[in-house]
Amino acid sequence: MVKYFSSLFLAVVLFLAAASPASASRPSVYRLTDYGARADPRTDSTTAFSEAWNKACSDPNPSTVYVPHGKFHLRDIEFEGPCKSNDITVHIDGTLVAPSDYSVIGNAGNWIRFNEVDGVRISGGILDGQGTGLWSCKLHGRKDCPVGARNLHITNSNNVAVDGLTSVNSQKFHIAVTGSQNVKLQHITVHAPGNSPNTDGIHVAKSSFVTVLNSTISTGDDCVSMGPGARNVWIEWVGCGPGHGISIGSLGWRFQEPGVENVTVKRVHFKETTNGLRIKTWARPSLGFVRNVLFHHVVMDGVKNPIVVDQNYCPGNKNCPSKASGIKVKDIRYKSVAGTSRSKVAVRFDCSRTNPCTEIKMHDVKLTYVGGGGRGNKKAATLCRHAKGTTSGFVTPMVRWFS
Repeated sequence: MVKYFSSLFLAVVLFLAAASPASASRPSVYRLTDYGARADPRTDSTTAFSEAWNKACSDPNPSTVYVPHGKFHLRDIEFEGPCKSNDITVHIDGTLVAPSDYSVIGNAGNWIRFNEVDGVRISGGILDGQGTGLWSCKLHGRKDCPVGARNLHITNSNNVAVDGLTSVNSQKFHIAVTGSQNVKLQHITVHAPGNSPNTDGIHVAKSSFVTVLNSTISTGDDCVSMGPGARNVWIEWVGCGPGHGISIGSLGWRFQEPGVENVTVKRVHFKETTNGLRIKTWARPSLGFVRNVLFHHVVMDGVKNPIVVDQNYCPGNKNCPSKASGIKVKDIRYKSVAGTSRSKVAVRFDCSRTNPCTEIKMHDVKLTYVGGGGRGNKKAATLCRHAKGTTSGFVTPMVRWFS
């Protein structure tokens, strides 16, 4: 059925191109295979993809770069703008495959990157980062492992849509959005094992008006993470697990750092994740902030740490800064959050001693403790340090605010 509709899409594009009068603006289709790409492991299709993109980018009319069915092998590649048209579709029916030798792209930072584009739509397809070799290197504690490459990175761009894309086994982050505005990610599927290191599903930083909708994320790190400068982010109808939850941070590593604000997370289901809703900052001076965040209609299913504000973040507890976090956390709202916690402490507000969390609001929050995965309705607990807020409706576990 998927192949049928993909073929139908291409047929419609070709029909419109042929039927339009010569004087009208008509779409062009640049097929990857017309530029030497082949769906076999012996052919490197990187140059072919670059040539097809360059043709589309230099075309003033709406255009489509078309990747047919099959597996096309690529090294790291950058799709650069600005382009002559702000209506370019990259339609992928097949699978793009990264090199199996992780060292080929491991230090590139990105496998596939779109930079300074406007009005680009990436539709369908599978990105296979083949990250298992690099994960093994890192998990064995080797010192010569490269940092890793993101499967897809959108940088310095505007009005970008990614729809129906599947990202599997990325070396590092699966999808990252940096320095961009008006980016819509929907019907995204991310898949990597729960022990794959640093494989955030979607990461947003220094970007505004980013939406993540109707997506399923299973990975070894945060399902969605928001770094410094993430503003006006909307996340809705997302399934997360395995993974480390939805996180704001980590923040505060640098003193001069843009804040995070105007974030909405709605209708999210966490299943057996390490964390649920998390804000994490380093315990060191910073001018950053987190404010105006709404978590609404959230279900926790066997989550280890359902609600967390950790302003003493230090993974591995090695070389921790052990100062007071300068990040100011303010106006954080939890509404209609329910489910089960695998740890006794289901709500943890561990805020900065010099910059306490303020204006935390909890309405209709019901979390129970199920221990080591068992069933039941045991009483959960709260840890609250340097946090001020209010509760309304039915809230359990009970929160005792401290300054």
